[in-house]
Amino acid sequence: MGDYSKALDFYEKSLKIREKALPANHLDLASSYNNIARVYNSMGDYSKALEFYEKALKTREKALPSNHPDLALSYNDIGEVYHNMGDYSKALEFYGKALKIFEKALPPNHPDLATSYNNIGDVYNNMGDYSKALEFHEKTHKIFEKALPSNHPNLAI
Repeated sequence: MGDYSKALDFYEKSLKIREKALPANHLDLASSYNNIARVYNSMGDYSKALEFYEKALKTREKALPSNHPDLALSYNDIGEVYHNMGDYSKALEFYGKALKIFEKALPPNHPDLATSYNNIGDVYNNMGDYSKALEFHEKTHKIFEKALPSNHPNLAI
């Protein structure tokens, strides 16, 4: 609904409860940090978004093996913030970390892998490197063709 201050109020209340009730490396804390970061990212407050996405990443790094897809999601979230900020080299760095995990942890036609390729393609497009962008978007398209029904909106995109 776009009521970011109300969303932050509730997410911060949830975080306080979880911090009191759970151990410091519990994945529910990472979820709370992630929710708060998502609001800040939507608001355009990228420094606060990074602060909370990095807390989520640190929590996940303590609780999960290094090749777990949830770590890739954290790297992807951080990459998205850098992408939104126009820091394309940092965006590629974090999107690349996510991609490495996804390539090892997921089957080759998994939609999350396609999303990862798409994110990297978007960065190259914004950088004006259209041949690299096309390379990654074609990988996305091939996965979506195999993994999604022919009338799925992601395939159309």
